[in-house]
Amino acid sequence: MTLAFTPDQHLREVLDSFNEDVDPRLTQVLRSLVTHLHSFVKETALTRQEWMTGIEFLTAVGQKCDEHRQEFILLSDTLGVSMLVEMVNQDQTDGATEPTVLGPFYVPDAPERLNGESIAPDGSGGKEVVISGVVRAAAGDPLSGAVLEVWQVTPDGLYDVQDPSIASMSHRGKYRTDADGQFAVRTTVPVDYQIPTDGPVGTMLRATGREAWRPAHTHFMVSHPGYKTLITHVFDESSTHLTSDAVFGVRDSLSVDFSTGATSFDFVLDPIE
Repeated sequence: MTLAFTPDQHLREVLDSFNEDVDPRLTQVLRSLVTHLHSFVKETALTRQEWMTGIEFLTAVGQKCDEHRQEFILLSDTLGVSMLVEMVNQDQTDGATEPTVLGPFYVPDAPERLNGESIAPDGSGGKEVVISGVVRAAAGDPLSGAVLEVWQVTPDGLYDVQDPSIASMSHRGKYRTDADGQFAVRTTVPVDYQIPTDGPVGTMLRATGREAWRPAHTHFMVSHPGYKTLITHVFDESSTHLTSDAVFGVRDSLSVDFSTGATSFDFVLDPIE
């Protein structure tokens, strides 16, 4: 009697099909992915219909993407994967600024701005605030010429790429630290906002009873030669959504007081080893 081919034998057959001599890292990643995916199917005793539902969901996620909307990043964010990737890649030393998610609304090539210049166009409304501080190394030295890319929602709770009526590059800018590592970003006080819920990710959140809110924050990407690029937020400590962030990005060390019109936050970068 011929013994039935087992799931473990099937997994080994699939893993052996990847040629590590072609691209060792790609083979490592795919073999690990396949192993976990097969374990997921066995652990949950996934039905054919459930697997097809998953395929249809991922198809819909891809169909929702365009030049302004990245539904796959939104899915990654809401499953906590984006935050985990930042944690794994940053692996910061004690005292270095904690990372958080990039999010789906980052736009490269933001306009260069002078320290103290506003990223908010005239007439955009909202209460003004200045975020200032120093970019320094984990060892304590200030970093001159560090680049800070900054972006956030408008006072209406939308990013410029979400609404054609908002001026392009509104609430976006690129700053550089001075000789003492200092910077000053003028903007409007960030507001709480909902992530897009008109696509399959929104359907997933509603089906699982989850909120779609993000606490008020300003995005920062801070870079300097010889140091790990830091992707993080500065959160408003008064937000009511700090404990229910839809993308799991809140860290206590990143919360500040925006109520006075001026707040201070220092960014501490880790060296590239």
